Amino acid sequence: MSVAALLAGAAGALATLGLAELAATRAPRARRRGALTRLVTNVGAAVGVRASAGLARRIAAAGLERGLSEVVALQGGLAVVAGVLALPLATAAPGRLGPAVLVLAPVAGYLTPEAHLRRQARRRRAQIEVELPDVLDLLRVAIAAGLAPRRALHEVGRRHPGLLAKELTRLTARMSLGEPVDRALAHFETRCPSHTIPPLVAALRRAERHGTPLGPTLHAQATEARSQRAARRAEQAAKAAPKIQLVVALLLVPAVLLLVAAAMAPAIGA
Repeated sequence: MSVAALLAGAAGALATLGLAELAATRAPRARRRGALTRLVTNVGAAVGVRASAGLARRIAAAGLERGLSEVVALQGGLAVVAGVLALPLATAAPGRLGPAVLVLAPVAGYLTPEAHLRRQARRRRAQIEVELPDVLDLLRVAIAAGLAPRRALHEVGRRHPGLLAKELTRLTARMSLGEPVDRALAHFETRCPSHTIPPLVAALRRAERHGTPLGPTLHAQATEARSQRAARRAEQAAKAAPKIQLVVALLLVPAVLLLVAAAMAPAIGA
């Protein structure tokens, strides 16, 4: 058996063992991460940091179930922990770099949850914009079949598997519990951070207040959303072409040349 075959077998065995160990330790790591988050949150609650402007809206846009006070406490706890961890680096840093580290480390800890919220909101926005045309078509069909708008929202939210459908289910649940329609729609719009949602919310408000037919409006919005989705995909494909060429030039071409050189090495050595 050749050395290459032995190395390949050893690599496969190590990869298998690594995957098994990862699967075995995944749940304990998640529990430890949750306990650490609770500890940091308790530290931040003791510090008493105030919430930044618009934080509640960003939490809703990220789709988190955490309360405002919990996120603020987490920010304060991370700022304290980052400041404590930065003390050894600040004392060892030369010149004016030490005070800068002491200032920047708590700021970075405080802003870390904000970065996570914004990243989560961008992910939700992209998913909602992908799902919106199909959801609008389903709503139009349900209303054309004779369902009332609230019943149509509930049925589409219950049957569609996407993120936007879950938010529709949340919307109808809030309205069925007696929350004012305007407040429930405003909450729905906040939790769906996409520029395509305000026209839908406006159409639902008109239907609730004045009984305006939703079918033509939903059809026009679905057509517009589908064209915007196609334009975004074309733009993404145009941006992907240079990246693919860069990967081919930097990785695939040298790899092929190395394989050719390895195949020609015995002949050259002979």
